[in-house]
Amino acid sequence: MKLYIDLDLEKCSACGACAVACMDQNDIDTQSETPFRNVFAVDKKGKDGKEAVYASIACMHCADAPCVTGCPVGCLTKDEDTGLTLYDNTNCIGCHSCAMACPFGIPSFNKMGKMQKCDGCAERQLHGMEPACVRVCPTGALKVYTEDEYKEAKAGRSIQKLLDVL
Repeated sequence: MKLYIDLDLEKCSACGACAVACMDQNDIDTQSETPFRNVFAVDKKGKDGKEAVYASIACMHCADAPCVTGCPVGCLTKDEDTGLTLYDNTNCIGCHSCAMACPFGIPSFNKMGKMQKCDGCAERQLHGMEPACVRVCPTGALKVYTEDEYKEAKAGRSIQKLLDVL
């Protein structure tokens, strides 16, 4: 069953709990590594001037992920069941092809020069748990949907909201 991690821009308060939970879950060294999830403020022209909209961004787990085809040694794969873009950086040569291929610039590199990125907390989800970022979100802005739930409840709404802001 395909899974989607959705962000409701109207609920995100930019508290950063999702980013901290992700760093903790993935043992990210904040001194030398890039976090897998980041929270950004985007200025939007509102009725009374500018207002900020917050966006918690991580790997989009693209259906046709260019990072997968961009990796010359096969470190990235698409999980057929969940649709998540997974990685095993054992054979990573640090060429940055995946990062250059990603339209969002998501793949980052650890202090050993090996690629790393959000995997949707695939191991947690395999054991019936929510991704760390979703579990700690105090406003419910992040939520996991199955493909059918997503199509029914959210199809395109979040992307349209983000495009409206920009």
